Amino acid sequence: MTSTNDIRRSFLDYFGANGHTIVPSAPLVPHNDPTLMFVNAGMVPFKNVFTGLESRPYSTATSSQKSVRAGGKHNDLDNVGYTARHHTFFEMLGNFSFGDYFKEQAITHAWTLLTKEWGLPAEKLTATVYHTDDEAFDLWKKIAGLPEERIIRIPTKDNFWAMGDSGPCGPCSEIFYDHGDHIWGGPPGSPEEDGDRFVEIWNLVFMQYEQEANEIVSELPKPSIDTGMGLERIAAVLQGVHDNYDTDTFRALIEESGALTKTATEGEFKASHRVIADHLRSTSFLIADGVLPANEGRGYVLRRIMRRAMRHAHIIGAKEPLMHRLVGSLVSEMGGAYQELVRAQPLIEETLLREETRFRQTLEKGLKLLDEATGDLSEGGTLPGETAFKLYDTYGFPYDLTEDALRSRGLGVDREGFDKAMAEQKAAARAAWKGSGEKASDEIWFDIAEKTGNTEFIGYSSTEGEGEVVAIVKDGVNFDSAAAGETVLIVTNQTPFYGESGGQMGDAGTISSQSGLVADVEDTAKPLGRLHAHRAKIGAGSVKVGDTVHLSVDVNRRDRIRANHSATHLLHAALRNRLGAHVTQKGSLVAPDRLRFDFSHPEALTHGQIAAIEADVNEQVRHNEAVTTRLMTPDDAIQAGAMALFGEKYGDEVRVLSMGKGDAHSYSVELCGGTHVRATGDIAIFKIISESAVSSGVRRIEALTGEAARLWLSDREDRLRQSAAALKTTPEEVPARIAALVEQSRKLERELAEAKKALALGGGGSAQAAGPEKIGAVNFIGQVIEGLDPKELRGLVDQNKATLGSGVSAILAVVDGRATIAVGVTDDLVGSISAVDLVRAGVEALGGKGGGGRPDMAQGGGPDGDKAEAALEAVKAALANVPA
Repeated sequence: MTSTNDIRRSFLDYFGANGHTIVPSAPLVPHNDPTLMFVNAGMVPFKNVFTGLESRPYSTATSSQKSVRAGGKHNDLDNVGYTARHHTFFEMLGNFSFGDYFKEQAITHAWTLLTKEWGLPAEKLTATVYHTDDEAFDLWKKIAGLPEERIIRIPTKDNFWAMGDSGPCGPCSEIFYDHGDHIWGGPPGSPEEDGDRFVEIWNLVFMQYEQEANEIVSELPKPSIDTGMGLERIAAVLQGVHDNYDTDTFRALIEESGALTKTATEGEFKASHRVIADHLRSTSFLIADGVLPANEGRGYVLRRIMRRAMRHAHIIGAKEPLMHRLVGSLVSEMGGAYQELVRAQPLIEETLLREETRFRQTLEKGLKLLDEATGDLSEGGTLPGETAFKLYDTYGFPYDLTEDALRSRGLGVDREGFDKAMAEQKAAARAAWKGSGEKASDEIWFDIAEKTGNTEFIGYSSTEGEGEVVAIVKDGVNFDSAAAGETVLIVTNQTPFYGESGGQMGDAGTISSQSGLVADVEDTAKPLGRLHAHRAKIGAGSVKVGDTVHLSVDVNRRDRIRANHSATHLLHAALRNRLGAHVTQKGSLVAPDRLRFDFSHPEALTHGQIAAIEADVNEQVRHNEAVTTRLMTPDDAIQAGAMALFGEKYGDEVRVLSMGKGDAHSYSVELCGGTHVRATGDIAIFKIISESAVSSGVRRIEALTGEAARLWLSDREDRLRQSAAALKTTPEEVPARIAALVEQSRKLERELAEAKKALALGGGGSAQAAGPEKIGAVNFIGQVIEGLDPKELRGLVDQNKATLGSGVSAILAVVDGRATIAVGVTDDLVGSISAVDLVRAGVEALGGKGGGGRPDMAQGGGPDGDKAEAALEAVKAALANVPA
């Protein structure tokens, strides 16, 4: 049997041998299209090449592109597990021509690969063409020798591709495989075309027109080719099965799922095992490319996929979290082709375990509510949309999970009602995801790059140099010149200024010229990742395109940035050493005055962990080892142990930065294009000033280095000296002195409370000392005590009752402007006098409500402590009104 890995490799090898550049898969998070949440087709990474905004050093290419369709317009989530060919994650094999070859060569390549390289029977293949594409029709007859009845003209948009309402477009030619007459269905264009007998395996797109507002306006000057063949579909064909889930990769994952749960993979649980296998792939690859579960955007889609798989794990009876235990099998199947899976395996496993553990805690409650809500529904019934929304809003059930849970019972969901409930809470809900979240590339930068080439960065070895001005941009418009008083973006052919990227802030400094130009560079950006645009305020003279200028970086600022950047590398290594290999960078800020480092970790760091990590970094600083840099290919760098950021795009050559002293090799080895210290001792000192949460599973450390760290420590030392002076002790004795003062304060508070209590019970001027007063025939002791702990009231009232023998006692405690009152009645009077009635009279006078207890003891309170005496009088008045 030909394995899926063999098929992928043979496809790429075939086109590589025929002059195509083999291009590695781009990350699932698109970098060139803000309208997409995930890469969903093989051509997405080449979109700007097809539109002419970008050029590559090759005119033909081939790739196996990772793709996800689980959100937005391209969403296959609902069907996954229940059909033979729907997936959330899939690989798209493709060959591309950017103005090189066109229809004849594309069809020749397709027919040669399918029938000669892979040996598919020609009689099993059928082609479609757009109904007016006579050229493609004739080429299929000529090249493949297909009879006309197996070259089907399709008059619908299914066979006409367009990038959008405007832009490149052209007819398609699809290739179908006939699985045999034992399966129901007919060829494309027939009444039975929706059957499963004829399956599309390859789509050839012939880009030959330009359209505007859905109208073709001209032919493209360089017709191009874009093809797409689902690896899972062609694997099914070549492995002699009809169902994608019966191919080797899926069978391995499904069998592992069955083995771990001790359940059959066919029959009752067939769909569940398929969902788990498919969703394992999408979640693992998304995490490997830097996406983490969240409540919005890409992270929310990832969480939806995870939870759908985890619910199916619950359906098949998995007693413990399952998904993380399947990652090893996935890595065994696909890690050879996608090294990011291998590198991210610890993070993938830890994330899946944490999410499934959390979800299992809420799943049972949610499903119970769902069962209760559908208990009276018979097959064909509909769950109210409000209930579905409650499941979503309260228990974290996505709508599609609820719909999926009811599908097997023949029940539907009121989608309109769900949407209405969602709309009603729209103000409180997070905004729906729009676009990829990345800033769209402005066409002007593509124009500049195409015209002038990339900016050469010379700042690794120098902080000043000469450059030729190649572009001047202001407010998104290209200008030939700029004068004093203007703030513009100046692009030069080479520069020592680092452009903001990878978390490192852009350089500042000056640009000058012999003709009198003096400009302050406030920041440097990096449009397209390959141009350096200096935001400069011109103080004197003028500048024009073609001028030679002198560029000088603010060295002091650059040195502080370098120290902070190198410290982030040492911090990253220390975190991994102390916390585990699951720690990966999730974001950073390298500024001249501080550094910020975000990393994956499920819980807050302890004070001991923070101290140990800080000590590890400072130990490396003291070693003062030289920082070394090597240029390598990304693959060689990773094989050498370099840390790469998952989801980042790297060129053909990368900088591998090594620093610090480890047991067998450097303490830190990472791919990085930033600027760094020459030796770790240049960092001087490293101090962590905070550790906090950023989001679920992501922590943040903020730290200082060098002079900023010294000033921070000096400030803390000054505060300590001031505290010591105020306490009349030495800085070393401050903790002990504070502890003694705290204990002394507590002792005084206790003594004060005892004094107030003693005063209330009979000290000079107390109510007891003065003796009870008569209210009618009843003895009464009443008192207002400022600062008395309300907890002491009942005890004092009981003691007054004992002193009275027969009578009523009322005491009010006033603390921080609020008053609490307690009233006690001796046992012989409870038949005629109620403490509850008396306390309520006092509470009302205090501006409060209620008050309660027993007839012999009641308590209440109110916000107006100034009315304490009036409250006491109110109690006395209420007592006076009690019938004799």
